[in-house]
Amino acid sequence: MSIVTLSSRYQVVIPRDIHESLALEPGQKLMAMSQGGCIVLAPVEAPDSLYGFMAGLPNDFERDGDRV
Repeated sequence: MSIVTLSSRYQVVIPRDIHESLALEPGQKLMAMSQGGCIVLAPVEAPDSLYGFMAGLPNDFERDGDRV
C-alpha cells in the first residue's frame, strides 16, 4: 500500500509501482468514481481497443424482441 498526498490543487501522484503495473501512460484518461467512501480510478479504454472483445461468446439467448 502506498500513501499519497493531496495537493492544494486536489492532485495526487500515482506511485511508480502502481502506474507501471497497470501500464499507465502520461496523458491517459482515467475514470474517477466514489465507492463506499473510497476513491476509485480506472483506466478509460479506447473504443477501438474493445473491438471483438465478445467474439466467441454464445448469442443464442432470448432477446426482449423475440418474445411472442
